[in-house]
Amino acid sequence: MNSAYAFVVGPLAWFAWGVFVLGSIYRIVSMYQLAKAKDSSSLHYMSFKWGFRSIMAWMNPVGTLGWQRNPWTAMMTFVFHICLVIVPLFLLGHVVLWDQFFGISWPTLPDTIADIMSILVVVCCIYFGARRFLQKDVAYLTTAKDWIALAVPTLVFLTGVLSYHEIGDAKVMLILHIICGEIMLISIPFTRLSHAVFGLFTRAYIGSEFGGVRRCKDW
Repeated sequence: MNSAYAFVVGPLAWFAWGVFVLGSIYRIVSMYQLAKAKDSSSLHYMSFKWGFRSIMAWMNPVGTLGWQRNPWTAMMTFVFHICLVIVPLFLLGHVVLWDQFFGISWPTLPDTIADIMSILVVVCCIYFGARRFLQKDVAYLTTAKDWIALAVPTLVFLTGVLSYHEIGDAKVMLILHIICGEIMLISIPFTRLSHAVFGLFTRAYIGSEFGGVRRCKDW
């Protein structure tokens, strides 16, 4: 078991990070080239002003008609993404690994807060899954890719919670948690999780088109 742990935090982790970084660069470059080839004029009306305005509006939980019409979904979406970013960055166990391998560290979350936030991520994932089943318009548009994009972060945080509370074999659950995290890193550039990389670019593009070309708001 110790050798398995050493493998997943060593060679497998380096592989996952390599795929994530190189894959993200590849996707960004290829998407830029595709946009340039299909409609090069679209790149000329990219505007910091309109793009930033759109990003700020959509980062406000009550700033858009979409959020206002679906308050529960808006709340779950914001809680999910806030916790999804903060917990991996400031969890003590993660920072310890950065210190161990790279000699760098930063302040961490109290374990109780990180645990609560991790549970909230799982609760949000359950909500999103139920919504895909029960809300007809969402269910109609849902594909296998959507379920994969939902299952991956669910498993990452669920195994993390189970490992922290020592439910099941603690060592096995920790290894599963690390593997799920590495699967998530690998899948980000190539699945619907890629909005983690492209989200701001997409929103800036839409905001630029609506503000600079159509002269109207996109929210």
